[in-house]
Amino acid sequence: METDDGHIMQSNEQATESTPEADAGAATTDAPPVMHRDLGEWRGRDLTDRNGERIGKLEDVYFDVESDEPQFGTVKEGWIGRHLTFVPLVGVTIGPDSLQLAVSKEQVKSAPNIVEGHEFSPAEESALYHHYELNYTPPERESGRRLVRR
Repeated sequence: METDDGHIMQSNEQATESTPEADAGAATTDAPPVMHRDLGEWRGRDLTDRNGERIGKLEDVYFDVESDEPQFGTVKEGWIGRHLTFVPLVGVTIGPDSLQLAVSKEQVKSAPNIVEGHEFSPAEESALYHHYELNYTPPERESGRRLVRR
């Protein structure tokens, strides 16, 4: 949904802001909408899985070039030969100090990853979407890539 000032809002189904009232189970409709661009400001914040287990810190946010919505984030893993593992931001819950993903830690550990500085090929992007059981349609762009880091 686009606001009067040109910002794109993420629906409440994709991102919600956690408040003490919401955590206590009370429904709240007075919370301001979360702007999807705010996710880019969460670099360095902790990521947790759907059960609250810590995964790591958010490194980068990747947007879908056609919908302009955040699709994936990356988290650093490994001590030697560090690599970036992709995590889906679809369905993320924004808390006061962390982002809670809608997937398990096991799904993240087995997800496709890249070495820092490498770009995914169209085939690797497709594999990433399919790993997390997300719909993937190849974009009609010369690069053939659907994701762009911002």
